[in-house]
Amino acid sequence: MAEEAGAQRGDGGGESTFTVIVAAVANLGIALAKAVAGIISGSSAMLSEAAHSVADTVTEGLLLTALKRSEKPADEDHPLGYGPERYIWALLAAVATFVGGAVFSLYDGIHTLVAGEELGDPLVSYIVLGIAFVLEAFSLRTGVRQARGEAERHGAPFQRYLRRTPDTAVKAVVMEDSAALVGLLLAAGGLLGGQLTGSGVWDGVASLCIGLLLLYVAWVLGRSNAELLIGRPLPRPVRERIRAELLAVEHVEAVLELTTLLQGPREALVAAKVDFRDVSTAAQVEWACERAEERLRAAFPMVSRVYLDPTPGPGSGGPTGAHDA
Repeated sequence: MAEEAGAQRGDGGGESTFTVIVAAVANLGIALAKAVAGIISGSSAMLSEAAHSVADTVTEGLLLTALKRSEKPADEDHPLGYGPERYIWALLAAVATFVGGAVFSLYDGIHTLVAGEELGDPLVSYIVLGIAFVLEAFSLRTGVRQARGEAERHGAPFQRYLRRTPDTAVKAVVMEDSAALVGLLLAAGGLLGGQLTGSGVWDGVASLCIGLLLLYVAWVLGRSNAELLIGRPLPRPVRERIRAELLAVEHVEAVLELTTLLQGPREALVAAKVDFRDVSTAAQVEWACERAEERLRAAFPMVSRVYLDPTPGPGSGGPTGAHDA
């Protein structure tokens, strides 16, 4: 299932970094070319696409920062590690897409429709759009290849994996590059419409569509990262398997409460209130806790921290023989 895609540890960190670097290099060159073509042709859609690529370049820079800082080991000031910092920077990347791309494109499109524009020679823009399409397609191919590989390794449908994956860096690259290809087609359509009709309305409409597209991407990425920052549990099928692993440990009677928390793409915390057999000794309870942790780490390599709280069940007697609710 797609939800289980996050339940194993792999070498995705290095793959994610490579994927983001490829996207960043491609976007930087494309942004400069689009800006020059937009100035020469006078096309607002081309300038919107330039803003789009600049926003994507800033986004990739923030994602690289996220990947680097989230890999820092736990220390005294941050005993649970720096994994969630990835989602803070990724959230800022989504904001950069909104401010740097969507807002500018919407403004430029409205300005073009209201004030009009003088169309120049679109030939340079067509050439730049063609080259940009090839580069963006290569970058998208890199991101999709990684995402598909992760999905196949865990038997997850690609679309469902992409929707639920905690590796938001790869998700951002795939979504932004997909939006970039659609944006290039919209810009080309705006140029062609203006060339055939002599009206800048087509270009303005194309710019507005690009802005709305970027607005959607920023919203989806922002919501995904906010959800992970707030705290998202491991998927239900994985939680049920964790519960089963705990119940399989000797001396464990019941799992009264189970809490799981994703702390990164390959890092999760498990905490549980566990009812042990009343006749178990303190030493047996201690060894049962150790055994439970070993089983969980073996079955779910991404589980980095396990906290078990011995808790009397509803039918257990307290120190005086009565259970105190």
